[in-house]
Amino acid sequence: MKAQTRSFYQCCYGYAVSGMVTLSFGAILPSLITESGMNYALAGGLLSFMAIGNLLASFLYPAVAGQLGHKAAISIGASMVPLGLLGFTAVPSIPIMYVLIFLLGVSRGSITLINNLVVNKVSGGSAGKLNVLHCSFAVGAFLSPFLIGLLIAGGIGWKISLYVLMVLSASSALSYHIMDYGVVPDPRLASMRNNATWKERESKDFLKSADFFCIAFLLFFYLGTENCINGWFVTYLQSTGIMTEAFATTMVSVTWLVIMAGRLACVRLSKKFTKRGIILMDAAGSTLCFLLLISAKNLPVITVSLAGLGFFLAGIYPTSVANAGKLIMGSTIGMSVLTAISAVGGIITPQLIGMIADKIGMTAAISTLSVNMLMVLFLAVMNYRSAARKKPPVPKAGA
Repeated sequence: MKAQTRSFYQCCYGYAVSGMVTLSFGAILPSLITESGMNYALAGGLLSFMAIGNLLASFLYPAVAGQLGHKAAISIGASMVPLGLLGFTAVPSIPIMYVLIFLLGVSRGSITLINNLVVNKVSGGSAGKLNVLHCSFAVGAFLSPFLIGLLIAGGIGWKISLYVLMVLSASSALSYHIMDYGVVPDPRLASMRNNATWKERESKDFLKSADFFCIAFLLFFYLGTENCINGWFVTYLQSTGIMTEAFATTMVSVTWLVIMAGRLACVRLSKKFTKRGIILMDAAGSTLCFLLLISAKNLPVITVSLAGLGFFLAGIYPTSVANAGKLIMGSTIGMSVLTAISAVGGIITPQLIGMIADKIGMTAAISTLSVNMLMVLFLAVMNYRSAARKKPPVPKAGA
């Protein structure tokens, strides 16, 4: 097997495990709230601290990789996952939980960064390959809540699932350690280059692009919504009073199964439609389904709208990263800035939802995410119109 193909599959495996770990916290959050006695605002702070770690990874990872190389940097980052999970099984004090979730966020951000960087490079910015990569995250995101839901329904408890995730995350860290990083530029070589023009292009060109920031802020609002789905939707679905905890956990798992199908659909669509066109279609569909979800009062409509939301959300992140590929040009710094801006949305939104929920209830608080979805749709339209403006005019007949 070629090194590039092997690296692609290793990234997919690492992302699947990352998806399992990330979604596990949304599934166990009701249990953590009950056992620790925290309120919604403190629970939202946990989700935000994971996102803060994810954000800081965008700066910490390139710095560590610049000194030690990709292999050492990602090995350190990925190894924090099993240690963090072990700490949570003890249900420690809330300050310690915040430290643990922060370290898990740093690890998740590092994994996201290296996965997007490697796959973007080996695939030449292929939207199809990036959707397959993010589909692997969806596989893990589907399996985790489903497993935890079965354990809760069977009376076994949520801690056993964390022990299983510890083993899987340890194997993922080992996989990253043995991966071949020759497919991407070694960041340690950047300081050795004498070409000043190359340095300037590496660090500044994407900052002059309005298209880059349009994509970045689209992901800002998207990731805020995704983090709330990951962290709050089990609690939200329970708060509607329509379903049990086990059923709510299973529903989130089913959502990620649909997300996986949506990403596979995007692989097919990428052969027929432009990246910007796919982003616009997904943004419109997900906004419509979300508005239907928050207005629904019966289980069948909630189920259909939640499935539709997952399907249309599926392709937004990977296709947007692929859309930004030519602007970033393989730059670690460019990918870091893109990841960082989107991560800020993931930090702010879950905390806001928790604070709002303490005042007006979780059901009403989730409705405020409609602002995020409408902004995703607006920026998707702007991104699409930008491509239309740049098309050369069609010459008139006879000209």
